[in-house]
Amino acid sequence: MSDDAPDSLIPYDEIVQEALRAVVGRVLSEVAQVGVLPGGHHFYITFKTQAPGVSIPRHLVERFPDEMTVVLQHKFWDLKVESDHFEVGLTFNQVPAHLVIPYSAISAFVDPAVNFALQFQVANGDEPEPHDDAENDAPASAAQGESGAGAPVSNVVTVDFGKKK
Repeated sequence: MSDDAPDSLIPYDEIVQEALRAVVGRVLSEVAQVGVLPGGHHFYITFKTQAPGVSIPRHLVERFPDEMTVVLQHKFWDLKVESDHFEVGLTFNQVPAHLVIPYSAISAFVDPAVNFALQFQVANGDEPEPHDDAENDAPASAAQGESGAGAPVSNVVTVDFGKKK
């Protein structure tokens, strides 16, 4: 008898990834309804810049050709949440930008205020290349690392079903 699990004909890994990305949509939808983040909540959202449906300014794609992280905290506007993507206005070096990000492009979602994080499988199965944060404009306290993205997160949810090749 073999210890290998049988190949599933049901794409459980894809179903779980889709469900976890729906968490991001629901959280953003609640923020969009209120217009501000409650309490000390703030989000770091990492996404693939070349993923289908992503629309960001060209200079950001040039600076972050694979992946970038944006911060939603104080300086964001026009947050619109749809069933398959969200749109938001942010500033980068004092220059306003409009971003459209499909949930399928998101590789990580972190709310460091409550040590909550979700990590998603990268579509091609490779680990993302290390990258700098996008450094979109943030309040001075956040820019100085008060709650930095590098802070340890205690309840990270990572799902990896280890697809067979």
